[in-house]
Amino acid sequence: KKNIFKLAQGEYIAPEKIENVYAKCKFIAQCFIYGDSFNSFLVAIVAVEPDVLKAWAASQGIQSEDLRQLCADPRAKAAVLADMDSIGKEAQLRGFEFAKAVTLVAEPFTVENGLLTPTFKVKRPQAKAYFVKELADMYAQLRDAESARQKL
Repeated sequence: KKNIFKLAQGEYIAPEKIENVYAKCKFIAQCFIYGDSFNSFLVAIVAVEPDVLKAWAASQGIQSEDLRQLCADPRAKAAVLADMDSIGKEAQLRGFEFAKAVTLVAEPFTVENGLLTPTFKVKRPQAKAYFVKELADMYAQLRDAESARQKL
């Protein structure tokens, strides 16, 4: 079965193609791109590259106790998203193929936690179920930002 889905505006998305582009991002160890027919944009769950993120934080003067705390930092999310955007531009992704929000996770996707197949592909239904709260939060934040922008 092909991993293709349609966004609210009718565009078809092949998430694996986008994940392969974003895999070139220095912060990203693994990436899960998600979208559905109720929303017009994509969001990403990113398993971070711990050493790269810690080095970035140190260079920015950001003190953090552990990787989880760093993953929750909005500055880290912004830096990763900015890097993803520049990689996406280089790869000439179309506008609707860019992830508009990102959630950083410290734990990699593994076969053991049920997020990868034995051939190391993301199990999409399981990943969606596993990250249901994070996905809902990202869409809620984007909707809030969108409605705030429309009021201006």
